[in-house]
Amino acid sequence: MSMTNKLSKDELYQLFCGFIAPQNVIVDEETLKPYECDGLSMYCEMPLIVVLPETVAQVQETLRICHRYAVPVVARGAGTGLCAGAMPNTEGVVLSLAKFKNIIEINPQTRTARLQPGVRNLAISEAAAEYGLYYGPDPSSQIACTIGGNVAENSGGVHCLKYGLTVHNVLSVEMLTVEGEKVTLGSDGLDSCGLDLLALINGSEGLLGVITEIQVKLLPIPEKARVVMAGFDNVQQAGDSVGGIIASGIIPAGLEMMDAYAISAAEGFAKAGYPKEAKALLLCEVDGTAEEVQEHIEQVEKLFHSFGATSVRTSQTEAERALLWKGRKSAFPAVGRISPDYYCMDGTIPRGQLAHVLTQMQRLSEHYQLRVANVFHAGDGNLHPLILFDANIPGEFEKTEEFGGKILELCVAVGGCITGEHGVGIEKIRQMSVQFTELELLQFNAIKDAFDPVGTLNPGKGIPTLRRCQEYRSIEPKEMNNKKEGTAHG
Repeated sequence: MSMTNKLSKDELYQLFCGFIAPQNVIVDEETLKPYECDGLSMYCEMPLIVVLPETVAQVQETLRICHRYAVPVVARGAGTGLCAGAMPNTEGVVLSLAKFKNIIEINPQTRTARLQPGVRNLAISEAAAEYGLYYGPDPSSQIACTIGGNVAENSGGVHCLKYGLTVHNVLSVEMLTVEGEKVTLGSDGLDSCGLDLLALINGSEGLLGVITEIQVKLLPIPEKARVVMAGFDNVQQAGDSVGGIIASGIIPAGLEMMDAYAISAAEGFAKAGYPKEAKALLLCEVDGTAEEVQEHIEQVEKLFHSFGATSVRTSQTEAERALLWKGRKSAFPAVGRISPDYYCMDGTIPRGQLAHVLTQMQRLSEHYQLRVANVFHAGDGNLHPLILFDANIPGEFEKTEEFGGKILELCVAVGGCITGEHGVGIEKIRQMSVQFTELELLQFNAIKDAFDPVGTLNPGKGIPTLRRCQEYRSIEPKEMNNKKEGTAHG
């Protein structure tokens, strides 16, 4: 590709207005402001331009122009992501897919749905309900997050233990390359020959292409679903209970855990009937036939009691079940009731390390003098620690960010990884060099180069440069030594 001179903002605006309605090309600062960040609002940048195309052809032309003039492009869904993955580039374009919100087809015979990327997660299940079907992955933000964003981050949700992450529920995608070429990855449920590029695209964070259509599988709505709620005097007992349930051969639809801070915040908001005196809370949902559910409920109740639960309660109605989940799904925003700010982390660990990691996290909490509210998918070890802080106190966010990094490194140290469903984005890019070797990062960069040789798709996110990794690896031990020396001589 022959490179030409860089275009000015006005020149780009005129080019975009040639095929997109001017009201859908945003350049004024006030209207650009809502696009400066995603759900992780501590990382912000103002974009050069925001475009809101309405057709695939308009997206194609946008990509062609940006590729021709080497203009960075950041694809954006609903902006609910939590890794700064949709944070704009100051010299680039935010490509919003908010207008792509049509459910193209629901096929009850094949139990599939074809969707545009701007369709809300919850809207899929609402539309499929008339056929007795629903979409499995259910992130806590499902009322607002889009299926395109779910694919970009490989989102999970409270029911991912039994029904899988987004990658397990997507059958095919239509994607535009950086040059605007349309390609289809995957198939209608049949095996595809060659490389599994569909799995590669799930969780690719807009680094490899722009998705314009998604086909997902739908599941039959279970005949019965009930939730057992158990309170515990300590997180060790709750953590041991998680392993006990899985070891018993029961695969719950969802198995979630909350600690005392999260219980207090969620109960204050949702009034779900959580035991506020408990130090840890487990929510275990089983679904299936009425007979199967009844059998498993009895087993789960006995298991909870055997591991020292101080209270055990089982939902008796669908409304009660929904209320128990409302408390869990409201936990993130509800924490705002007990802290002016919070930083939501996302790491994954082996289930057997749950109690150990929570203990170590408490020690880190005491070291940094910052409270942590824990809300997470206990069944698959996906942690979501919420570090509580006050951004109005100078230096407190920097301390919080460092604390968060240590949590991620702890996850890696026990055999886990730095993200389960939120993605890497900008937030976790330093910890990529903790989890992966230079050779592995070199492979990641090679994949990126194969899809995006000029590097204009969501640049600076997800994959660190080797130079950046080497700098981080050389600085980190020095910083740690300085801290140890300071502690020793303090």
